[in-house]
Amino acid sequence: MRVVTWDDDRVSTRAAVAAAGPFTGARLRDSYLDAVRALTFGLVTMRANSLVFGPLELLRFGPPRVTRDAVDWPIEGGLLAGRPGGHWRVEASSAQVEAILTGYRPRLPRLLYTLSHLQVHQLFTRLYLLRVRGGEPAPGVRAAPQDRFRAAAVDVAFCLTLARLSGRRRLRRTLAIAIAYHVGCWSISGRTLGGLVLRQRVVAVDGSRLTPTQSLLRLALLPAAWIDLLVRPARARPVHDELASTDVISD
Repeated sequence: MRVVTWDDDRVSTRAAVAAAGPFTGARLRDSYLDAVRALTFGLVTMRANSLVFGPLELLRFGPPRVTRDAVDWPIEGGLLAGRPGGHWRVEASSAQVEAILTGYRPRLPRLLYTLSHLQVHQLFTRLYLLRVRGGEPAPGVRAAPQDRFRAAAVDVAFCLTLARLSGRRRLRRTLAIAIAYHVGCWSISGRTLGGLVLRQRVVAVDGSRLTPTQSLLRLALLPAAWIDLLVRPARARPVHDELASTDVISD
């Protein structure tokens, strides 16, 4: 569930995933700090209640208010904030974990913010919530590695065929077709042509459909998964599924 609303120049967002607790406010605070480091590969960290990227203070928060099942940070400024104001809150119930941004005033104009920073914020929030939920229990029976490889081979052949039919097989055209094909299929139904043939689909770890940005991230991480497979062939889950909080299940 994702909701975005505007009130003049202030934006509010809400996202939630199903997750069985209990989750204390302290745990939600600590897991958020861990997610910032992990999902940005250590490039962004929390320092003295500020999100920093090297010497840049991206967002400055006030001291967090931690309760039994929630944590709330007031937004006080930073490079990305147009003016102080708003809150970033994470709270848990017996059935879900929810992240809520209220009354935030971005520095960027609304259109630019919507096309850039908002997309990053929503992707990070979703990945954070899915990390809190965890990969277990799995959303279904995980597809066997050999079946995943066969499905990928079908998809590669299909993309190459589309590129050939569209004209000369230039690298940029082939890449554009592959990106549009995979992101579209994963976001709409979770099934590519290879997935249909091998009866498998890509889902988030909570069983929901991938968002377009989550699909794009998973695709971008595929080369890292190939390298990781050579280094650690016995890895339980591919690294691109770990980082994108996704899974491949059999139907």
